[in-house]
Amino acid sequence: MTPPAPRFVEVGPRDGLQNEPRAVPLEAKVAFVNLLSRSGLREIEAGAFVSPKAVPQMADSDQVFARIDRQSGVLYSALVPNERGLERALEAKIGKAAVFTAASETFNQKNINCSITESIERFKPVIQRADALRLPLRAYISTAFFCPYEGYVAPDKVVPVVDRLCALGVKELSIGDTIGRASPKDVRALLDVLLKRVRVECVFLHFHDTFGMAIANALTAWNEYGVSGFDASTGGVGGCPYAPGAGGNVAMEDLVFAFAASGAKVDVDVRKLQDAGSLIEKHLGHLMPSRLSKIALR
Repeated sequence: MTPPAPRFVEVGPRDGLQNEPRAVPLEAKVAFVNLLSRSGLREIEAGAFVSPKAVPQMADSDQVFARIDRQSGVLYSALVPNERGLERALEAKIGKAAVFTAASETFNQKNINCSITESIERFKPVIQRADALRLPLRAYISTAFFCPYEGYVAPDKVVPVVDRLCALGVKELSIGDTIGRASPKDVRALLDVLLKRVRVECVFLHFHDTFGMAIANALTAWNEYGVSGFDASTGGVGGCPYAPGAGGNVAMEDLVFAFAASGAKVDVDVRKLQDAGSLIEKHLGHLMPSRLSKIALR
């Protein structure tokens, strides 16, 4: 049976830029999103309505949403941690909200200073309000494979978090390899359990590429399990301020190329992704890790 066409969520403008030490100008962020919008991508996470003290790179998200050139057929989403963030996000006219928790208690404490249960209680009103407004919503589950503090995270620690979120009505789950250490074996172990509880179309996988296994992990999930949802960051920028040593997100252009080369129907223009990556790279103060940022395609 042929696997379904892949669905990509571009997280570079949020997850990619949030960990950058150098401030990226508003104009560059807007131009970055605008170029991504013309690449064929159907969803772009353009910012986060979080505390500017905690994540200063996202302090201008309201201005980003106000200034981007929104393309028909493209969904512009944002990370929203609580009710206050949701109010700001609604004013900015986001098309989709994202909440977040983790499968590791220690990571959750380091990241947002609360337990997994407390984090879910904190964003429960966001889920309820989004449902009332018929606003699409996804939930991130970080450290679903490995934790920088606890090490290996077994599938039976991920499942209770998934169950709680699904009980609240969450219909889209982004399962994260936050430190980029998972292998195809780990992906199989989790999906063997997870897909007995949730429909495959509800699952997105969010791989970081610290150990160079992200594309192999994505193709394993697609080929062997029919998972079609994947998060990625153009240029491979990213990381996590609360996950020491974590590499960037898997690069969108590398992932798109790999899927197309593997026979998937992909309607995303890799060259336009390269253009977007080249633009943002000039403002980062370092080269991007993506393979295709160093290659001129013919």
